[in-house]
Amino acid sequence: MLRSLLSRHPLRSAAPFTRRTMATATTPDFNKVLYQPLAQIDPEVQNIIDKETWRQFTGLELIASENLTSLATMQANGSILTNKYSEGLPNARYYGGNEWIDELEILCRKRALQAFNLDPAKWGVNVQPYSGSTANFAALTALIQPQDRLMGLGLPDGGHLTHGYYTAKKKMTASSIYFQSFPYGIHGESNLIEYDSLASQARLFKPKLIICGASAYPRDWDYGKLRATADEHGAFLMADIAHTSGLVAAGELNDPFEFCDVVTTTTHKTLRGPRAGLIFFRKDSKQAPDLEKRVNDAVFPACQGGPHNNTIAGIATSLLQACQPTWKAYAKQVIANARTLAEELVAHGYKLQTNGTDNHLVLWDLRPLKLTGSKLEKLCDFLGITINKNAVSGDASAQTPGGIRLGTSALTSRDMVESDIKVVAEFLHRAVQLALLIQKESGSKLLKDFVTAASVEQEGKEGAKLVKQLRRDVKEFATKWPLPGVDVKDLKKPAGIEEED
Repeated sequence: MLRSLLSRHPLRSAAPFTRRTMATATTPDFNKVLYQPLAQIDPEVQNIIDKETWRQFTGLELIASENLTSLATMQANGSILTNKYSEGLPNARYYGGNEWIDELEILCRKRALQAFNLDPAKWGVNVQPYSGSTANFAALTALIQPQDRLMGLGLPDGGHLTHGYYTAKKKMTASSIYFQSFPYGIHGESNLIEYDSLASQARLFKPKLIICGASAYPRDWDYGKLRATADEHGAFLMADIAHTSGLVAAGELNDPFEFCDVVTTTTHKTLRGPRAGLIFFRKDSKQAPDLEKRVNDAVFPACQGGPHNNTIAGIATSLLQACQPTWKAYAKQVIANARTLAEELVAHGYKLQTNGTDNHLVLWDLRPLKLTGSKLEKLCDFLGITINKNAVSGDASAQTPGGIRLGTSALTSRDMVESDIKVVAEFLHRAVQLALLIQKESGSKLLKDFVTAASVEQEGKEGAKLVKQLRRDVKEFATKWPLPGVDVKDLKKPAGIEEED
């Protein structure tokens, strides 16, 4: 009987389901809204999306923690999977109807291990964390107890908030509120991590966990030396490779999996996926044979609720891309572009922390120019160049830092190579020189006065005029390039954008 039904109504598995955009004749009024497209039902939100699309298309994305994901990942992330609740793990859910969600999560795990060339007998992965920060706190919850001691790279030296950051007046994040933390740093002259000094500090502090990885450290890591220090104290070693995971997957940077107990990452930076996190854990950990259960329990129910299945679909799709032979070429180009950017800035006489880069990011020290990162960030917003202020070694405040962090992942995703990065470097040089002029014209050290001088054309002032010219040059260059996931051929400036054509 079943075969007969199937023969009369064959399954067309090759054709995807299409979204129904029309209600039926019997659909009640209160449900008709469910079938209406965004532009029709909520033009305000659609306009905001359109404006953000225009910003990305007409500008240059240089924030090191951002990238451009694929059309396929966007489609997965915006799929009907957003409807399903699935607390728990595959084959152990707290809700019914999860057979296909289980299949998806298992597939995503498999691809995560494949992307990093990991043996599934030795490594496992949890793909449910909502972000890198939640992944990190879940990992800490799994590895150590409240008030246990951890060491992580200090924030002004390139570390991350979730690695135990605190100030003299306040414990800033959960990693310092619930655990005792001690920051290690970089050498004053080279700006490189001093592993011998770190080992000496660990002998005094006696941590139960050492965290390596950073958000603004342009060099690679010696995981072997860190493993030796961790072993000396019976401590866990955890790598947060949120920034560099795409480069690690490509084999272009040192491999943390050879030495670490746990490896965490975001999925939206160099890995080029949706915004989420992953926790890899060693199944054969001598210190914690139950590490798999500890990590899974820490994610749920300890630190978060039901997973975002649509995001997991996007992660799976992006991981498939990272498993392809072309991925290594992408990673190589990201690094080549970053090195070119660094070389061009140095050629202009600017100072870079560590004097160069091994990865995707460049940390630019503006203090010799007596210019803050906050001012350059604001000016570059006017220019269509997206960067972020960042502390450099020796800074006293993260709010008014002396540096700028730059990254090349997103520009590489728009097809740019070394020759194009040289054009971008020249834009940045012009921006800095313009910032110095505007700072002088403003007659004040205050950021608000600097912004006023840059954004309002004043009689006898050249700064605002030059801002408009540089913005036009940036826009003309940026709009030559494609934008993943967007048909830019007929893209028009949306309502609400006030810039001049």
